[in-house]
Amino acid sequence: MTDALTVMIADDHPLFRKGVADVLRSDAAIHLVGEAADGETALLIIREQKPRIAVLDVDMPERNGLQVAEAVRGEQLPVAVVMLTMYAGADMLQRALALGVRGYVSKESAADDILACIHLVASGRTYVSANFGPAAASAAASVGRASGLGDLTPAERHVLKLIVANMTTREIAATLEISPKTVENHRSNICQKLGVTGNNALVRFAMKHVAELRSL
Repeated sequence: MTDALTVMIADDHPLFRKGVADVLRSDAAIHLVGEAADGETALLIIREQKPRIAVLDVDMPERNGLQVAEAVRGEQLPVAVVMLTMYAGADMLQRALALGVRGYVSKESAADDILACIHLVASGRTYVSANFGPAAASAAASVGRASGLGDLTPAERHVLKLIVANMTTREIAATLEISPKTVENHRSNICQKLGVTGNNALVRFAMKHVAELRSL
């Protein structure tokens, strides 16, 4: 199951949650690792299971979806958040995007949208249900570009992931079978593209965006 796309879901409406969970289970590539009826339980599952993707209802008791997303970001958990919502307003979407939410799915079309959303988010992109309108989709698409990670080459992203894993330049070079000089060139290019200065600043940046980096 190591290659499975791990997902958890939280929604306080049992029938709706079961429906979405059944859709997720219908995809052989997805492994559902937990369900929750409130935000506090959802956060506990996220902390323990560290799924690649957490699907959260905006409105839940204990903690709402946005509060859980805020905690995920604050604790730098390597989890991409997908939000389930009935709200079509731009304000709610912007709040979600500001918290690093990667998917924004309408409950009205969740049965049709959720699998496409999960796989798109897992590939490093952002998803917004079509019935929220083109302006919303355009705003979400800009999220991947905002951090700058989307501008990195596959080789640069690989190097950055190894940096986050606390590997030295020589260890990275040995792992990738390239020279230490090439690793240093990658570091320099990464820093330039991300607009950061110094190795410590690069690690801090990567940890802040670890969920996005992991999904790329």
